[in-house]
Amino acid sequence: MAKMVESKTIVGLEVGTSKVVAVVGEVLPDGVVNVMGFGSSPSKGIDKGNITDLAAVVNSIQRAIENAESVADCQIVSVTLAITGEHIHSINESGFVPIASGEVTQDEIDSAMHTASSVKLPEGLNLLHVIPQEFAVDKQQNIKSPLGLQGVRLKAQAHLIGCHQSWLNNLQKAVESCGLKVDQVVFSGLASTYSVLTEDEKDLGVCMIDFGGGSMDIMVYTNGALRYSKVVPYGGNDITDYVAQSLTTSRTEAESIKIKYGSAVNPSEEFAEHFAKKKVEVAGLGGTSPRTFTKKQIMEVTSKCYGDLLRVVQHELVNLRNELTAKGIKNDLIAGVVLTGGGAQMEDIAKCATEIFESHVRVGNPLNINGLTDYVNKPQYATVLGLLQYSYHNEEENTPLLTQIANGEGTWGKILGKVKKIANKVRSEF
Repeated sequence: MAKMVESKTIVGLEVGTSKVVAVVGEVLPDGVVNVMGFGSSPSKGIDKGNITDLAAVVNSIQRAIENAESVADCQIVSVTLAITGEHIHSINESGFVPIASGEVTQDEIDSAMHTASSVKLPEGLNLLHVIPQEFAVDKQQNIKSPLGLQGVRLKAQAHLIGCHQSWLNNLQKAVESCGLKVDQVVFSGLASTYSVLTEDEKDLGVCMIDFGGGSMDIMVYTNGALRYSKVVPYGGNDITDYVAQSLTTSRTEAESIKIKYGSAVNPSEEFAEHFAKKKVEVAGLGGTSPRTFTKKQIMEVTSKCYGDLLRVVQHELVNLRNELTAKGIKNDLIAGVVLTGGGAQMEDIAKCATEIFESHVRVGNPLNINGLTDYVNKPQYATVLGLLQYSYHNEEENTPLLTQIANGEGTWGKILGKVKKIANKVRSEF
């Protein structure tokens, strides 16, 4: 008889523009994720979060899931799913409630959060996340936990993240077509923050940029609260396209050239002559003869692209800083910028970002993991590992996600219902 093991085992699934990744992990009591299984496959039929070929996406998901099941020796029955795309919309809102007894209760905190989340979103958007920022009791500001404080009126400030319902429906349909249940849907940028940012960085002020193949997720924290989230619909694939155009070659060849010879910064005068002598043969299109370029020429192309994309983020940060200043909210990014995602592995990307943002920059690898770390301890797996961390930190929303296989047989685990608090219900019911 198969042995069923129930634990805090979670399956994260990211359906990205470049790859589909599934990770099976057991969350330990100290919050460290023990990676038990990993599966990946090239992504087909999806671009910047938008499904363009449902059958192709389903096939990519199936391959990644099967690979993860094989490594983890388990049957995956449901997943925590990442979603991204330019349809993601976020705003900061506040909600007010009277303090009936003169002392703040949990019900009043939940009610204030619900009021903050009741704003009407643009047509077609549904609420995905309601994230508390801070509270105020009368004239007492910047309160992290108002429970038990005395006053007349409670104000809750929240960051709301919405997604377009049709994009979500199509993504869920692709996953469910693989025989999987979707337990939670998490904005990929938010998931990545759970994986690569520390609480100290969030308190000091930090901007995280998740540099993916189809887009960049931008997340900004100040004073421990999420102030800003946005998806910029440009990423590594756009740089590949520019390289292909500049060198008159195929996308496949351009991607290889970008990775092998590209850089996020121009060569310094000291090394310019050296790189100018290094020749790179690039295959032509349609059977035409290959052409020869120098590594210096290739670096000039790629560095322009990375610089342009990071300046887009810089422009967003300038606007945000002005907005927060007008509201009297602390906006210093003392901890600087954290780069993660596949694009964060480009040579000299941190140096490029340091010059543009004029602040401390680090490349963010996933934190608090053990087990099969050789597979996933890289920036491009920040989102999928963050899904596991998100589920752990929001465990009241979780259900058992898989059953371990023993004696070669798969068994469906018993799905245990859990009572949710009002605030968590608001976060997940849309």
